[in-house]
Amino acid sequence: MKKLYKYFFRGLITVLPVALTLYLLYIFLAWTEKLTLWVLSPIIGSFYIPGMGLVSGVLIILLIGYLVSKPKVRQLLAFAELPFTNLPVVKSIYSSLKSFADYFSPTGKQGEQSVVILRMPGYAMEIVGLVTRRDFADLPDGFLPGQRVAVYLPMGYMIGGYTVFVPLEWVQPINMSVEEAMRSSLIAWMARPPADTSGSGQAP
Repeated sequence: MKKLYKYFFRGLITVLPVALTLYLLYIFLAWTEKLTLWVLSPIIGSFYIPGMGLVSGVLIILLIGYLVSKPKVRQLLAFAELPFTNLPVVKSIYSSLKSFADYFSPTGKQGEQSVVILRMPGYAMEIVGLVTRRDFADLPDGFLPGQRVAVYLPMGYMIGGYTVFVPLEWVQPINMSVEEAMRSSLIAWMARPPADTSGSGQAP
């Protein structure tokens, strides 16, 4: 019975990520298909090929990306954002989500997007975090003197995190992308490295 219990959960852990990914893809495809059919049905009538929704969705996203790269369109977009950036409660939610999305965008502050290990003197502990900013000229007075960086420490399963302002010498960059670090933090760093079948990776 104990072996059956172990086999069941091992199979569940193997199948669950694939099943959830396929389910989310199915929801997205079904939504785009329905939306495209609703928009195009007055034009094309009953003529419809499955998959047109996905193609239309990709084309719309590409078109939006092309348009927002134009200065005039960005100005219009900034005007359209006024209701979201001035309402008290909506402003906090919208600004936070937009700043978070801009941080991971390809046109974001690439020089500030780095994964680091935070080591506090006197503590035998290492924390992986993301450097979110290095310049504090626009912040009010009150921070301790010296060169500092803001490090975001994400919590497991994306239930929150902490931002700490620490001296620059406390952090050490590591060879890891921001996306990989966030993905590892999402699952509380439970992912195991791939097995080394060559035998060269065995411990001495």
